[in-house]
Amino acid sequence: MKTTTRILIATMVALFPVYAVAGETSGSGILMTAFIGFLALIIAFQLIPALMLFFAMLKGVFAAVTSKPVGLGMDGEGRKP
Repeated sequence: MKTTTRILIATMVALFPVYAVAGETSGSGILMTAFIGFLALIIAFQLIPALMLFFAMLKGVFAAVTSKPVGLGMDGEGRKP
């Protein structure tokens, strides 16, 4: 976790001078903004089902195991010879 945080901070510090240029625009218009927004929507809509499946998996992993003993029928009585 510490390594990841350090790498993230180093990357952010290295990239901030790129955005510090005053008075220049990147030239991206409404279409570029719409495209990035569309990509963000795709990621968000894929994230919701992924989180639902992940939490269902965790629920299944940590759920108590209840199983019937072998040889019992539907009514709970053992087989008679």
